[in-house]
Amino acid sequence: GSEEKDRAAAASDRLGSALGPDWHEGLHLKGTKEFSHKVHIEILCEVKKIHSQQEFIQLQRTSLAFPKDEKNAEADEVLWPVYVELTNGKIYGCDFIVSATGVVPNVEPFLGGNNFAVGEDGGLKVDNHMRTSLPDVYAAGDICTASWEPSPVWHQMRLWTQARQMGWYAAKCMAADTLGESIDLDFSFELFAHVTKFFNYKVVVLGKYNAQGLGLDHELMLRCTKGQEYVKVVMQNGRMMGAVLIGETDLEETFENLILNQMDLSAYGEDLLNPDIDIEDYFD
Repeated sequence: GSEEKDRAAAASDRLGSALGPDWHEGLHLKGTKEFSHKVHIEILCEVKKIHSQQEFIQLQRTSLAFPKDEKNAEADEVLWPVYVELTNGKIYGCDFIVSATGVVPNVEPFLGGNNFAVGEDGGLKVDNHMRTSLPDVYAAGDICTASWEPSPVWHQMRLWTQARQMGWYAAKCMAADTLGESIDLDFSFELFAHVTKFFNYKVVVLGKYNAQGLGLDHELMLRCTKGQEYVKVVMQNGRMMGAVLIGETDLEETFENLILNQMDLSAYGEDLLNPDIDIEDYFD
């Protein structure tokens, strides 16, 4: 018990990455007490350093409050859990910092002395059994690049859920190859799906939810109820290609089936998102 407490205490002091669905647990978010759509942007600068509250106090510097209008920011009287110092000399305090820099596969440790085939995005190329170009070497997750012909509604996106699915499937493939058994591509790779929670709203993204690779030949259908739900559907040639569901919409299973079945929905038009029609019963 004491060892677990020590590990938890040590972990809480470290900066981390790869956020899972419970990233906000245990955080006291002061900013959520006010609702504002205003965004302040600092341009032509980078993050110079991140300070803890204690480090900021020792600096004996002044942080700035985010400006509420076009005027310059004033000194911030509030103590924040973390502070970010920018290369333009400004320091801002905040609840937490999100670094949205993308994912680059870290393959360098494996390339020395090996002749791995590498994808355009820098990952180790794997076939539909998660095998690399070298015999008996498998790869899964962020480090690999899926080089098989993907399903029209699946794409690789370096998320923790997809990495976990790849890990499970790689283990199945290794066992099947060892036993000399055949194995089909896992159903997880038929439809892109990711589920998480953001500010206590359930968020579900399905298929080509942002019209990835669909070109200009697509249309969007929207339904939004302020404070309750947001539904976006990506349609192409009358067929559902992707969706974003925020809130308790109860539409994910129905939309999964519509995307997988590629049913022609042209006849339904905007009624597809009509809140007065029980779409789940209509298609199930």
